[in-house]
Amino acid sequence: MAISSLNDAELWTLIISDDYRAFTVLFERHWLRLYKTALRYTKDHAACDEVVHDLFVNIWEKRKHLVVLDFERYLVAATRYQVYTYLKRCKRSALEYREDVSLLKQSITLSAINTGQEKMLYHDLESAIDDKLKLLPKRCQEIFFLSRKEHLSNKEIAERLSISKRSVENQITVALKYLRVCLKNTA
Repeated sequence: MAISSLNDAELWTLIISDDYRAFTVLFERHWLRLYKTALRYTKDHAACDEVVHDLFVNIWEKRKHLVVLDFERYLVAATRYQVYTYLKRCKRSALEYREDVSLLKQSITLSAINTGQEKMLYHDLESAIDDKLKLLPKRCQEIFFLSRKEHLSNKEIAERLSISKRSVENQITVALKYLRVCLKNTA
């Protein structure tokens, strides 16, 4: 039986068992509807991408603990919550941005930049990122490398690897979320 013919509950059982293919099928099955739901609230296509990807990353990360009985209701409610979180973060970010610009102007006038130290910090961070990436699944590493090191578009990666563009986007999102969590204390 093809994995794509399974219903959501059957896919969820596989996802709990760490089946990433089942997760990809669930993602591709519901992505567009959730994107449209987010678009109703944000009116911003880039924000909708972020909201839906964050939602699915959260689902993957919490799959062992989530109990989902009705996928339709759960996904719509979770999408609305992600939109709320995103809008709240954007509002806070706008205020922080103004403060950051003000502080940046002050720091540029008060001090010179030590580029040698910055280069060392950059190389240390790059090394830490490379070490953390080695812990991801091989396919996820490959997609992230093609995107960030070879600067290929998601469409080019999808064509090269014979997978969907959504799968590429999902893998990159998973890698970025993983790196954010792993490296949040670095710097």
